[in-house]
Amino acid sequence: MEVLGTSTSTAKKPIVIITIGMAGAGKSTFVQRINSYLHTPTPSNPNPRPPYILNLDPAVTQVPFDANIDIRDTVDYKEVMKQYNLGPNGGILTALNLFTTKFDQVLDLVEKRSQDVDYIILDTPGQIEIFTWSASGAIITDAVAASFPAVIAYVIDTPRTTAPATFMSNMLYACSILYKTKLPFILVFNKTDVTPHDFALQWMTDFEAFQEALAHGGPGSVDSDGEPTYMSSLMTSMSLVLDEFYKSLRAVGVSSMTGDGVPEFFAAVEEARGEYEREYLPSLLKAQQERASQLQKAQEAAKQDSLQRMMKDLEVDRTGNPVDDKWEDDEQDEQDDDGELDVNIIDRSEDRWPGQYVDITRARRPGAGGAGGGGGGGEDEEWDGSRWARPT
Repeated sequence: MEVLGTSTSTAKKPIVIITIGMAGAGKSTFVQRINSYLHTPTPSNPNPRPPYILNLDPAVTQVPFDANIDIRDTVDYKEVMKQYNLGPNGGILTALNLFTTKFDQVLDLVEKRSQDVDYIILDTPGQIEIFTWSASGAIITDAVAASFPAVIAYVIDTPRTTAPATFMSNMLYACSILYKTKLPFILVFNKTDVTPHDFALQWMTDFEAFQEALAHGGPGSVDSDGEPTYMSSLMTSMSLVLDEFYKSLRAVGVSSMTGDGVPEFFAAVEEARGEYEREYLPSLLKAQQERASQLQKAQEAAKQDSLQRMMKDLEVDRTGNPVDDKWEDDEQDEQDDDGELDVNIIDRSEDRWPGQYVDITRARRPGAGGAGGGGGGGEDEEWDGSRWARPT
């Protein structure tokens, strides 16, 4: 799997849009709308390049778009339920797990088409927890984000978010996904043709407006004494906590029915690409370097452990089967208590040493004479220390 390394390489890569949202929020319809938008020629883009779409929902009966890769072609959801004796949610989770085991092949296919597309779109299962809180969902998200620029598009059902409690629940879920994936995040308020999303933008930027909405939230917002209830106080506190979270979010309103707001969504996607390059990519490379360092240390530790176990086995074997190791005994005798060899340094230029070359033609016996031999005549030459047998 190729990992992005520089912003120049990132610019050549298509960006991945991972659509996540509650069941019924309109994720598949939203994918169909942006797919249609990317197929439509415009004056600024007369030759649009269609996106590459992956459907990761194994239980959907039909989808309103043509998926390039469909999980249903690989895993039979109903057969999984039958073989493993699972319910609907367990069947979806198991099917996604099985599909994840082949996700390296998916990445290879996407890589081959990466030069021909500008956008890669992932449509996730309707049950949000199956993708966001499962191991397979984390593996898919991390693998995609390590290979391409990626952004999370969190689709919200706007008409069902007009109540402060429902709105706060959606924001808390969005916050948890943001800090879990650490990817650039876009809030997509869908179905704005039914209910405009202006109220949500106001609640995100104006704390007093949200407080007023809580106060007029109907029964349950205040108790019999006119004081805020526990739930109202909790949402007030949470809204203060999420104030910093709102500042780092991009929020757009989209109508999947009419197509209103889709250009603004893609403008937010391009902004998210820059955030990916500035913030996510450096942290990804740092994490990969740390994992490589930890892996190297683990391998070295494993080698040392293996060597120690091998030496221990050899020691046990030697104890059980002693061998007279002449070389080891001789070396041990030559070493003193400090582990140094017990020898003296010899200057071979002064005295004779064993094995030194001797010129036997000049060797003399002690007291032998000079050239005449037999001890007569000349002065005795110096004895060289050689001893020869007396002739008989």
